[in-house]
Amino acid sequence: MASTISIPPGRSGRMWLRRRIATAEQGRDQLDRKLRILVPEQQRLRLQAARMRRGWEDACAEAGTWLLRATLLGGQDTLRAMTPAATVDVEITWTTATGLTYPSDATLVGPPADPPGPVGNAAIEPAAAGFRAALLAGVRTAAAEEAVRRIQAEIALTRRRLRALEKRWLPRLQDALAHLELSLEQGEQEDAIRMRRAGNTSPDRRSAP
Repeated sequence: MASTISIPPGRSGRMWLRRRIATAEQGRDQLDRKLRILVPEQQRLRLQAARMRRGWEDACAEAGTWLLRATLLGGQDTLRAMTPAATVDVEITWTTATGLTYPSDATLVGPPADPPGPVGNAAIEPAAAGFRAALLAGVRTAAAEEAVRRIQAEIALTRRRLRALEKRWLPRLQDALAHLELSLEQGEQEDAIRMRRAGNTSPDRRSAP
């Protein structure tokens, strides 16, 4: 495992490994802290998206009821005459948490709820307002569900990175440091033995005549 890492030789390699381990541990702590922020936010956004989807379904049902009433009172020709020519734009509000940007809300920018021209029957105005409300609920639901998708993807990516640090990179660095420490210790012991041997050899020893 140690052979897979290019390590400087000797004591400089030990310092190099210790710095890399400290950096990896700091990264692990940051990723863990990020998850502690994102996971509760994911739960909150899921509840919000589910609530908005229920509101959207209710708004669609309400708009459909008024559409049916308007159709029965004025027919299809009246509905076509009341359709506004202008389009509606959607404006998204964004937020950022732990480096992740995701939509936090959406609004409509466009013509008012009231249709242009004379009202064809009493159900036209409520139908138009109902469909605008349903459209607004729909785009807000879409924004909320997109936020959930983005935060889920970020959590999955963060967990993969955290696992890579904890299961692969940190163990490799720690194993490499242990091998290097053992090698350095053995080298120091061998140096000490050589020095003792050199000290036990008398420099004044002379050959007998």
